[in-house]
Amino acid sequence: MLGAKREWILIAGILLFMIGLLGAGLPLIYSVLIAVAIYIGIKAYVGRKNLKIRQEIPEGICAHCGAKITEGKCPNCDDIK
Repeated sequence: MLGAKREWILIAGILLFMIGLLGAGLPLIYSVLIAVAIYIGIKAYVGRKNLKIRQEIPEGICAHCGAKITEGKCPNCDDIK
C-alpha cells in the first residue's frame, strides 16, 4: 500500500514539474521527454540503492536499536535478554 502511494506522489510531482516547464515556454514534447527522463532516472536510482542495501544487509536491521541483524539475532538486543 505504501509503495503505491509513493508511486502516485512521484508521478504527481513530475507532472507538476512538467507543467512548470510548459509555463516557462518549453514546447510540450521537450517537457514530456524531460519528465519521462526524470521518472526513469529516479526509478533507476532508487532500484540500485535498494539493491545495494539488500546486498549489504541481507537479513535487515533491528527495529529497536538499528543494529545489523546477523544469524537471525540482533547483537545488541538479544544479548541483553
